Amino acid sequence: MVAISVDPPETNREHRRQQGFTYPFLSDTQAEVTRRYDLLDSAAGPGGTDVARPAEFLIDAAGTVRWMNLTESIAVRTRPDQVLKAVDDLGLVSTPRP
Repeated sequence: MVAISVDPPETNREHRRQQGFTYPFLSDTQAEVTRRYDLLDSAAGPGGTDVARPAEFLIDAAGTVRWMNLTESIAVRTRPDQVLKAVDDLGLVSTPRP
């Protein structure tokens, strides 16, 4: 698992620390990846800044997007159980869950 954010590395490090996340956060400060996946929400952020739309992707080893979830609201995120179900439904390798 990897998170990609338009936030700078310092912001991502602090967010990871505060939330206790252990997976890598990559910074897409120029929004290159965000634009490639058509996720840039122009002027939708605080003060009219550009932000990335919330999105989750399952991408296989060959680089094929196998599943995705896109939302229109920055407040809406996929629940972990939804992602794990998608992994199971696609027959992708999943780690054991408690």
